Amino acid sequence: MNPHLTKLFERRSELQACHEQIDEVFHAMCRSLRAGGKLLMCGNGGSAADAEHWTGELLKGFCSKRPLSAAEKEKLPADMRDKLQGGIPAIPLTGFTALTTAFNNDVDPQLTFAQLVWALGRPGDVLVGISTSGNAVNIGAAMQAAEARGLVRIGLTGQSGGKLLPLTDLCIRVPATETFRVQELHLPVYHCLSLMLEDEFFPAP
Repeated sequence: MNPHLTKLFERRSELQACHEQIDEVFHAMCRSLRAGGKLLMCGNGGSAADAEHWTGELLKGFCSKRPLSAAEKEKLPADMRDKLQGGIPAIPLTGFTALTTAFNNDVDPQLTFAQLVWALGRPGDVLVGISTSGNAVNIGAAMQAAEARGLVRIGLTGQSGGKLLPLTDLCIRVPATETFRVQELHLPVYHCLSLMLEDEFFPAP
């Protein structure tokens, strides 16, 4: 078992029920990233904050400084070489204020994430939809656009998976139903996945 998973289950034993789901999501993300893909993330409310939080852990060093290679450093000015860090390409779809407000007003607010997936997604990319109930209509629409676009569809939900479950390829369903408890379990799950991805793509020398 991955050591980060072992530590996760020591801290939050109830997440042992998600062992297989977390492992499958990790490998799906690795396949996409190795092939040059990227991760797109979306959610509403607290889950929007989680989408922003998770991408922040991926785009820069999390628990590793992720130093650049000598070849990469040679391409940069001297004062940047030891400051820039390796990143995992991840985009929070929650951050496009101009597009979001325009599309909400002019077209359909339930389809804003779907529009972003359609515009930014490429075959082999990964869409992560975070929904505590699994019933967010706009996340479901984004999953439908992702399927049409050829993305891998991953859900992060509460226990039932809700309406999102059949729209995903993989779904991590944490063992809770109340919104705040689901959110409390989502954070250690995506922190664990961040650690696993960091070790995979930026191994310690």
